[in-house]
Amino acid sequence: MKPLDAISISLPPWLPAVDGLFDPRPTVEDRMALVLELVAHNIEDGGGPFAAAVFDADGRLVAPGVNRVVPASASIAHAEIVAIAAAGQRLGTWNLAGRGAHQLVTSAEPCAMCLGAVPWSGATSLVTGARDADARAVGFDEGDKPDGWERLLAARGIEVIRDVGRARATELLQHYLRTGGEIYNG
Repeated sequence: MKPLDAISISLPPWLPAVDGLFDPRPTVEDRMALVLELVAHNIEDGGGPFAAAVFDADGRLVAPGVNRVVPASASIAHAEIVAIAAAGQRLGTWNLAGRGAHQLVTSAEPCAMCLGAVPWSGATSLVTGARDADARAVGFDEGDKPDGWERLLAARGIEVIRDVGRARATELLQHYLRTGGEIYNG
């Protein structure tokens, strides 16, 4: 057993080498294309089939995140949590709202844990690819989420845009399953 002195969730070493990582992404489709590219890289590297990124109001990447549950031995290392934490550290704040409008783009709808993190992050917008049902179809347990969760976020002033790149996001989930990726919390 390792000593208990700190927790660590590192981004994978391939991430900074992604071509055009910090290029401006003017549309939600452009932003989702980057997030889905991160999913493909992460699967190839042995990580989970999920990615997320925080963008500023001008479509500039603040911070990416990929699922690190298995490599980091950390059940909380979901892509959304990693992206939110990395964005906060980059901006020097625990609340993104204090630094202007920010959009969280995720390859799949958030699980129960990540859904809870969205309003606390200060994000003003959430863009999702695959649906909850798509992740469950390959074996992931997304937890107990309230019906109408997207309306609940909207009531908090968080815009929700669903199904951006859904077909590709779902195909990547299925690819992960076909290639023997570990289904944790299944």
